[in-house]
Amino acid sequence: MNGLMNKTSAMFAVFHLSLLVLCCSSSSSAEAELAPPQNPTMITLNTNYTLVWTWDQGSEESSGVTFTTQCIPRFKLKTRVPKWLTVCKETSQRSCDLTGLNLHYLSIFVLQVRATKSGRHSEWVRIEFCPDKDAAVGPPSSVRLAAAGGALDVSISDPQTTTNSSMRELLPKLYFRIAYWEQSDVRQVKSVDVEVSMVTLSDVKAWTWYCISVQSRDDFYNKSSSFTSPQCVQTEGSVPWWQIVLYFLGSLLIVVVVVLLLVFGSHQCYHLCKSTLSPRDQLPSHIKQHLFDSLGSDLPRLVLSDSESELLCDRVTVCPQSSVLEIQNPSGVTSAAPPAGQEEGSRHSRQNSSSSGDSGVYSAGGTSSTLQPNICPSCTDVEPHCKASSHSEHVKMLKMDFIFSPGISAEGDSGVCVCES
Repeated sequence: MNGLMNKTSAMFAVFHLSLLVLCCSSSSSAEAELAPPQNPTMITLNTNYTLVWTWDQGSEESSGVTFTTQCIPRFKLKTRVPKWLTVCKETSQRSCDLTGLNLHYLSIFVLQVRATKSGRHSEWVRIEFCPDKDAAVGPPSSVRLAAAGGALDVSISDPQTTTNSSMRELLPKLYFRIAYWEQSDVRQVKSVDVEVSMVTLSDVKAWTWYCISVQSRDDFYNKSSSFTSPQCVQTEGSVPWWQIVLYFLGSLLIVVVVVLLLVFGSHQCYHLCKSTLSPRDQLPSHIKQHLFDSLGSDLPRLVLSDSESELLCDRVTVCPQSSVLEIQNPSGVTSAAPPAGQEEGSRHSRQNSSSSGDSGVYSAGGTSSTLQPNICPSCTDVEPHCKASSHSEHVKMLKMDFIFSPGISAEGDSGVCVCES
């Protein structure tokens, strides 16, 4: 009996346990009804990483659905309690940027994403990501092309990381493939692989247009970037003699034209200044005849003629200053002044040259005859202070500019009348 009861209780326990498991599985299936994200993919370029995915909108409405993305290094999954790093939490976007995590280029990471709506969560969808293997390499950051005579110089800059460092630090065997061709014949493309940043292409033709395009490559995981945009330049070479002659003639022609333009411009400038400073409009003839010597002359009239000066000026008579002659005799008597009743036109007498051995003026006799006073032609009064002497022994010339008048006569004892001024 006891054994039967034990079996019955065991059956009830199993039944209750089955019901509990069924209820738990029902709730889990109800919670997992939300569709998970699909096709998670990494979009990469050098060290830029972005996780993108799609989501099936057929079973649920897209409004109100959010997504959460987490990341963890793969070696940490083996720990008892893995610690996931949430990168994007409940965002409506269907992508998550992982560039800011600075993922180690040689490590392997596990990424997972799930959908959430109204408190319900979908299952996690996981992928593994290794930057060294899965990240794409980008083209060179810059390419410069220049002609070097009959060759081409190509300068290449390495691809850059997000911290502006060279990708060659992460990919030591990085190299470049240069494709070049004639611009007129795109079908014949030549290529050369170089590991340096500066290369010279010498197998090109002179005076020909060439185009180049460069690609970054790494053979360890067979990585290759896209080609850069084509750049074209014309090669150079020795200049033919006819081009030298042509250049010389062209330069000479340009110099001649420039000189002619300068001469013409100077001529025009001269005429412009002349017409501005000296206009062609002349003064009227009735004004010019008083300013110039004649109507056709450009010389100004500075001095007037005698006839014109007489019209403009009054006549003035200028009398010279009278000369003074003093005659002294031994007795010391000075002759008195002559009477004032003499004529206006009388002059001093000039003694005979035979009365004295000198060429000067002396008195010759004991008796003196009075000389007429010196009178200016335009004066009406007799010069004052006349002196006479009958026995002159010495004649003193007070002024050397005294002039003897030929109308004055002197005899043996005649005296001399001298006017003092």
